[in-house]
Amino acid sequence: MEEENHELLLPLVQEENICLPLPINVVSKYWNIELPIAEAIETSKRYSGFNGSVLIEGIESAERHGLNCKILRSSLQELKKIIVAGIPPIVILPGIPEITQHASVITGFDEEEKTIFHYVQQGTTEGEQQEGAIPQDVFDKEWSQEGRILIVLAPNDIISPISFENENSNQSNRLCFDSERKMILKNQEEALSLLKQAIVLDSKNSNAFYQLGALFNEQNSTECIKYYEECLKINSRSYLSYNGLGNFHLKTNQFEKATDFYTKAIKIDSKRSAKIYKNRAYLLDKLGKSSDAKTDLQNYLKFFPKAPDRGVIEQAIREL
Repeated sequence: MEEENHELLLPLVQEENICLPLPINVVSKYWNIELPIAEAIETSKRYSGFNGSVLIEGIESAERHGLNCKILRSSLQELKKIIVAGIPPIVILPGIPEITQHASVITGFDEEEKTIFHYVQQGTTEGEQQEGAIPQDVFDKEWSQEGRILIVLAPNDIISPISFENENSNQSNRLCFDSERKMILKNQEEALSLLKQAIVLDSKNSNAFYQLGALFNEQNSTECIKYYEECLKINSRSYLSYNGLGNFHLKTNQFEKATDFYTKAIKIDSKRSAKIYKNRAYLLDKLGKSSDAKTDLQNYLKFFPKAPDRGVIEQAIREL
């Protein structure tokens, strides 16, 4: 890479739907492919009451309209290689407070400044693209929490010549995305089957192990522990696995274990979730550590200033 700075110009897009997430729409328009919003609106009727995005629905729509997709376990080096090839990749990153994850389009990077550019929708002026720059090391730490998942969406003749680092992770990762859809639709048995297939295809798929942990945690089954632990063996920065272990041990009244797992999650990312502080505050109070519990409740309000239970929490802080 001879140049220090690589930037792709992406179209300004406002239109999105739970079945046509913004990143998918942006990248599709970059390739001059219009994905019909009416189709997405019709499909979204299956997900009544769901507030997030169903990424696999957007991916499948893009594929029906001529794009090829690969969902890969990747690296910073490969991310840059893909951008240099003229492809705007989509990455899975930790969600903004109280959202589990979000997909973000990467528009470029600057080697000299060591920054990564994200596509930013908010605050844009008509006809202009705004980018959010983030330090490269910060980006990589955040990306690593989600197993460095990267989505490449492009015409087949653009994708075909590229040699990817972990080509074999594609089908396994796709099964994980499909499993998320099954979970949203409350089809737990189908989700379980897909995740077990994902592990057979790729035994290093940390996200498949995490999702299995989450599925069994939802069923209040101790089976969740071994899957969270398997995920952490592969990806020691899996915030969601530590948080999941904390939640499970909280439900089973194992206060010290729950506190320990929440603390490990917070060490990975202290700003990712406000709720984790409220949960840990409850545990610390039970363990007789009222001063630490008070600090955690203050952090809960710091990271979630519009918390619906703010009044109750403020009263609890005064009483501690």
